[in-house]
Amino acid sequence: MKQPRTTPLVLSAVAALLASTLAACGSGGQGSTTLDKNAEVSITLWTGQSEEAQEILEGLAAEFERAHPNVSIDASPGASSTEDLLQKLSAGFAGNSYPDISYAYGSWASQLEGSGRTLDLTDQVADPAVKWNEFPEGARKTVRPTGEKTIGFPALVDNLSLLYNKTVFDAAGVPYPTDDWTWDDLRAAAKRITDPATNTYGYAYSVSGAENTVWKMWPLLWQNGGEILTEDQNHAAFDSPAGVEALTFLRDMAVTDESVYLDQTDTRYEQLFRNNRIGMMTSGPWVLYDLKTAKTKYGVTRLPGTNGDHQTASGPDIWALFDHRDKNRAYWAYEFTKWLTSAAQDERWNVAIGNLPLRASEVGSDAFAAQATTFPGLDVMAANGVNAKKVRPTVPGYVGLSEAIGEAIAEVLQGRGSPQTALEKAADKADSALEAAR
Repeated sequence: MKQPRTTPLVLSAVAALLASTLAACGSGGQGSTTLDKNAEVSITLWTGQSEEAQEILEGLAAEFERAHPNVSIDASPGASSTEDLLQKLSAGFAGNSYPDISYAYGSWASQLEGSGRTLDLTDQVADPAVKWNEFPEGARKTVRPTGEKTIGFPALVDNLSLLYNKTVFDAAGVPYPTDDWTWDDLRAAAKRITDPATNTYGYAYSVSGAENTVWKMWPLLWQNGGEILTEDQNHAAFDSPAGVEALTFLRDMAVTDESVYLDQTDTRYEQLFRNNRIGMMTSGPWVLYDLKTAKTKYGVTRLPGTNGDHQTASGPDIWALFDHRDKNRAYWAYEFTKWLTSAAQDERWNVAIGNLPLRASEVGSDAFAAQATTFPGLDVMAANGVNAKKVRPTVPGYVGLSEAIGEAIAEVLQGRGSPQTALEKAADKADSALEAAR
């Protein structure tokens, strides 16, 4: 199960390399110019997965090969970690040695499309048989980063939900969160739960400055009517009154109430939650396995809302498909990925390893029901997908924007600077990053 979505700092370093490959797109050998579905074909798949998940994907690839004897699929992780895949891809673009299919974080989508190496699947996925609309809207938008091309298929979907520790709530005599909670309800409960004598905190928040710090503020921004970028996506918009209100709320909890555990490591707060020292945290399905293993008594509900708006943030990952100027390879790369992301196979892949299902039709399946029993709250997180109405920008330069606002959030929550001033400075830095990436 993959921990999303800490956008790698490597993005900014390789963006220029990705852009430079555009000039080389015409280089390299020409493959088959006419489609022959029976021709012998070898395609390469970079999965970006750890050992257990890799074994499942290799098994599925072997099954596809048996059904299509003329197709050979070379499936490997592609790099030592998912974070390293983008750098490996960019180097492959420069050297004409890149896969047909690769797992990729959704935040890489614009850079990948900008490389000039991706296929465009827009016409194929319009086929009703693909059931494209079964994928969540945010996931569909992520594989169409500029709105001009469909560069792949959704690979993984998730969203942020509110998790609460029942042991901590019971000890404090505080009622459990409900679907109707507002952020004021969360703040009030966090204050009641916090106990300096036992080092117990009501809520947790990352102050590492990484994407884990950033994307957990986006729901508050959106619920207050704010946006991350201007409509033309050329400038930061998070320093609006909505952004100031969102960051002020978090600052008041952390600094005024002292009810928030501020984690500089991005990992410690989950351990403390499992050990009954934190009452609430914003997280996703990737934590459920560890909570079950630790036998933590927990519950899951959707995020608190503002005026009935319970928007959440989603971090879709994708299967990106690449063009080798070979119609046979392009055809079978598409056919395999379409097959892999179908409901029948996704139940054996994402659902089997504890992720949320890719498609709406899977939520009622026996396979998902079994997993939701194994990992309580997984069904709540799946239902929360309807509240993932917006996606984080996939524009080039988002990593710089994220770094700028991540630093601002971390400073303000630790009592340094005002929300408005910090966001204004962050917006200036973000604008510079966006302009440099264009």
